[in-house]
Amino acid sequence: MPRTPSAPWEYILHIPHDPRAVTVARRTLRLVLHAHGLVALTDLAELLATELVSNAVRHTEGPAALRLSWGGGLLRLGAWDADPTPPRPPTPHLLEAEQGRGLALVGACADEWGWHPHSTCGDSGKYVWCELGAA
Repeated sequence: MPRTPSAPWEYILHIPHDPRAVTVARRTLRLVLHAHGLVALTDLAELLATELVSNAVRHTEGPAALRLSWGGGLLRLGAWDADPTPPRPPTPHLLEAEQGRGLALVGACADEWGWHPHSTCGDSGKYVWCELGAA
């Protein structure tokens, strides 16, 4: 039986404004989860992180970051971007759409999700996150 990590950890991957960054973020996430024994969460976490990072790269002009953290049996995935504009709330009908379904997918698949304004080191923007339980 795979072991679930008990000690909390966190990784932050700073990414440029470049569509190729989505693939780098997804592959980094896979490596981190495998290294920490969270293989069972990998496929869903990759899907959700891809949506979050894609939005950060596609809808903003500046850099972005992917944050991965584990603690208390929860994996939290989050994407920071430099645009403080709130994300558009997802609507259920978007799940069948070709574009614009990212946050609807996150809302449907994650245990929790949300966003908040974020400011650090003089940079403003927003942080969109979701959580997955290890169960």
